[in-house]
Amino acid sequence: MIWSFLAVLFSGWLYVDASYRGPQWKRWFFKPVTLLLLLAWAWQAPVLNTTDYLILFGLLATLIGDALTLLPNRRMLYAIGAFFLSHLLYTICFASHMTLTFFWPIPLVLLIVGVLLIATIWTRLEELRWPVCTFIGMTLLMVWLTAEQYFFRPTNHSFSLLIGSSLLLLANIVWFISHYRRRFTSDSAIIAACYFAGHFMIVRSLYL
Repeated sequence: MIWSFLAVLFSGWLYVDASYRGPQWKRWFFKPVTLLLLLAWAWQAPVLNTTDYLILFGLLATLIGDALTLLPNRRMLYAIGAFFLSHLLYTICFASHMTLTFFWPIPLVLLIVGVLLIATIWTRLEELRWPVCTFIGMTLLMVWLTAEQYFFRPTNHSFSLLIGSSLLLLANIVWFISHYRRRFTSDSAIIAACYFAGHFMIVRSLYL
């Protein structure tokens, strides 16, 4: 297991470094390799419940979505659909481990974040408006569940899920703003770092 862990970290570092300094082919190569190594690491978890397999399927859906983003723009709708499916599977998995609770400041803050993000990119989305908004909503729901779980049961497992889902939300915020509004320095590296760390922390929760 230790070698799988080190391989994931090394590949993830190369992927983030390539996103920051290039070349482009190196980033395209190490992104799927890192996800495949994460899949292999998740598969080696000592105990996998039935719902934990949803995390593996979520990683696989993310891998498909990443492949679709490399195709022409007309495939972006399918990529958003794959990412939506990934976060849906994560959300179902997270929901299966928690009791029904409600702490209103959490959804209020996430609702404000979602509204501000959608307002920022709305005019640039064109035919992808509703698919992107639905994907953002699913991501916010995923973060909400993990935040509720950590607030009412603060364990290492729930903390890992909260950090992982929050990093994925941050990665998507930066991605949408950079892609649809305005590029900025090191945006690709920030997206890559949050993207890798988010999935890494979610897979890490399987070992806690």
